[in-house]
Amino acid sequence: METKIEVKNLSKNYGAIQAVNNVSFSVGDQQVLGFLGPNGAGKTTVMKILTGFHFPSEGTAVVDGFSVEETPLEVKRRIGYLPENVPLYGDLTVNEYLSFAADARFIPKQQRKTSIENSLEVCGLTGYRGRRIETLSKGYKQRTGLAQAILHDPPILILDEPTTGLDPNQIIEIRSLIKELGKRKTVILSTHIMQEVEAICNQVLIINDGKIAALGKPEEIAGSMKGGDTWELILKGSNVDSIRNKLLLLGDIANANIEEAENGLVNASFFIPADRSSSGAGENIFDWACEHNMKILEMNRKKLSIEDIFVKLTGTSNSEGVQQ
Repeated sequence: METKIEVKNLSKNYGAIQAVNNVSFSVGDQQVLGFLGPNGAGKTTVMKILTGFHFPSEGTAVVDGFSVEETPLEVKRRIGYLPENVPLYGDLTVNEYLSFAADARFIPKQQRKTSIENSLEVCGLTGYRGRRIETLSKGYKQRTGLAQAILHDPPILILDEPTTGLDPNQIIEIRSLIKELGKRKTVILSTHIMQEVEAICNQVLIINDGKIAALGKPEEIAGSMKGGDTWELILKGSNVDSIRNKLLLLGDIANANIEEAENGLVNASFFIPADRSSSGAGENIFDWACEHNMKILEMNRKKLSIEDIFVKLTGTSNSEGVQQ
């Protein structure tokens, strides 16, 4: 997979304050990277470096083969940026705003009409081209900002909190749009909304206190942190004491909790280490129940969610900035 963004040993100091400390990561073509971290963790600083607004104090950042320090204009040509607070001009129509953005981007005159039409179509704004921006809903204002970001057809998009303040239907629409864009572009998505990451991203980077706390696929991070999985079962055909004894035959388990439920059923939960969870643990549990004449009415493999991971790595609870 072609690497579109390569960050190595990146640090940024603001006087005596070190906002980013020795950060390294890469993002491949057609990948959507979820960029997570509590307020003040250094996310915005990294994004400003990648978009050419700031230079690093140490380390390097290369975007589509171009250094942000040596060739910042080439970097900006290859990035579409949607800031958290989209700089829209309410007295302009959508078409006028995109024409202005095309001028600012130095898109050749012979290409501008096609570029604007493509952006309007991709963002579902074709029927709104003549509407003044101040009359649009917040969801369509976000679409207009996104249309600006893709106007010059950049290979890389950097989106900062693109669904903040939207209603549930608008959030679904914008997420769907970003997911489609991620099929042909590299996307870095900064967000506090955990479900956003699970719905859109195939890679996650969590930054805390200016350092990388975790990097990888969500399931990989969860597995490495937890060291295994908790299995939850509802069983029929045996009692609590009998099941507790029979669990010993399953092998290496921990944190077993067996209790009676209604209608003669039994709730059972237990932890299986990662090396066994990844090698047919579910099938082994099913065989174990059959061998002891028990029926499994329900079986769930409980993994760490993105929110669990975030809280464990940053010590930040929902009340301190993680939005549901």
